[in-house]
Amino acid sequence: MAFTEIEMQRYKNLVAAFIEKRRPPLHIRPKLDLGFRVEGQSVEIFEIRPVWRNPEEKMEHPVAKATYVKTQDVWKVYWMRADLKWHAYTPLPEVAKLEEFLQLVDQDAHACFWG
Repeated sequence: MAFTEIEMQRYKNLVAAFIEKRRPPLHIRPKLDLGFRVEGQSVEIFEIRPVWRNPEEKMEHPVAKATYVKTQDVWKVYWMRADLKWHAYTPLPEVAKLEEFLQLVDQDAHACFWG
């Protein structure tokens, strides 16, 4: 079941504020920027970069993902490994609130999200 409209707007606002705080300066954004999407029960944060062979084309590089599990009332936290698959963030695989997920990604204590 997807989020309600109110929940969706709240989550979008939270993540948008987080992204805005972490975005690179304007002159760097054509080469590196940040974005996010909220789909279904998941929030995904990604980097946006030009494709090496075709700089006019953009590609997304996943950074972090949180998926809400309503039956457990938790957000499951994931990071993208080199095998290009989402893996549970083993230092803290679940958080109670989306704000806690954003704090984990911001701090990146184990260099899983931002490298």
